[in-house]
Amino acid sequence: MSALTWIAVGALVAWVWLLLGQGFFWRTDIRLPRTPPGAPGTPAGEEPGDWPSVAVVVPARDEAAVLPASLPSLLAQDYPGSAEVFLVDDGSRDGTGKLARELADTCGGLPLTVGSPGEPEPGWTGKLWAVRHGIALATAGDKAEFLLLTDADIAHEPDSLRELVRAARAHGLDLVSQMARLRVATGWERLVVPAFVYFFAQLYPFRWVNRRRGRWAAAAGGCVLLRREAAERAGVPEAIRQAVIDDVALARAVKRSGGAIWLGLADRVDSVRPYPGLGELWRMVSRSAYAQLRHNPLLLMATVAGLAVVYLTPPVALCAGVVTGRPALLAAGAAAWALMAATYVPMLRYYRQTLWLAPLLPLTAFLYLLMTVDSAARHWLGRGAAWKGRTYARPSAAP
Repeated sequence: MSALTWIAVGALVAWVWLLLGQGFFWRTDIRLPRTPPGAPGTPAGEEPGDWPSVAVVVPARDEAAVLPASLPSLLAQDYPGSAEVFLVDDGSRDGTGKLARELADTCGGLPLTVGSPGEPEPGWTGKLWAVRHGIALATAGDKAEFLLLTDADIAHEPDSLRELVRAARAHGLDLVSQMARLRVATGWERLVVPAFVYFFAQLYPFRWVNRRRGRWAAAAGGCVLLRREAAERAGVPEAIRQAVIDDVALARAVKRSGGAIWLGLADRVDSVRPYPGLGELWRMVSRSAYAQLRHNPLLLMATVAGLAVVYLTPPVALCAGVVTGRPALLAAGAAAWALMAATYVPMLRYYRQTLWLAPLLPLTAFLYLLMTVDSAARHWLGRGAAWKGRTYARPSAAP
């Protein structure tokens, strides 16, 4: 057999492994555990005294464009217990804080406090500096039992907070995180966004993350319910103050300290942030891709080689097999490509997208490969992880 045929066979073996041996990452049935009212571990009823107090912390930097679609949903939470929203205006230049107050005056609902921490101290990322300030505001008086850390572009259905708390208490969880359903409206969003979640689940299989004694840990930063005791035990956010990928770092810190974590897909939590063009999506991925690889050139090379073999080889092998008339090459490429597309179908269904996008996954993977290389190049050029006017270099020490 030719070298390409052997590589195609290797890609096929890899896809068989990914199908069966990577925590069934491709399945989309990991959803928030539904627990009936009155079940063991849940509040006994709907009376306010049966429910723990919750502080909702929203770090926000230049978010005036999305706040009208997200903040009212937090203020309108139908939560039986005590809850308050703390929005931290992280040096916004677009009137984010003022708009938040206006929305609270107009919409009513949960009480809103708007704070501003000033510029981050050295060694802190802007978001975590804002989260630190929000937690300090939230715990200054009445000490909340739970913290809901949610991004400014995340919209919640009215029962979102209630169900998060119910799941955490019923199942003894210290951290409950839902990966918000990202917006998928434009052509580029359809091509790139479902794959973003698919690749994340492949890297951090939800079933493995949710094992109590497993070593895997991850969270989705847009929606994280965190038990306050667990945060104090893990020393967060101080312990992860330099983390660019703060959600995964948070989950690792909580699990390392003995906490139980859960991660799954959301049904009623949505991101309202638009990514209309490839440029916006490119920046979303490239700002943290090299940080995900621990700024390690060897990991970068291994990742590029892995993406090329696993995702790009199957269509190349199939086409080469057709052109050269080599059945083994054609069969290996076709089988690997078919398995790849089949594992992508559940995510496309979750995002309510046409299944014709499934065979295009190699193209999307090629884009992610380029984004990853661009992320490394930006770091080497001294631009680091750039986001909203701030640039973060490699941390001086592991958080």
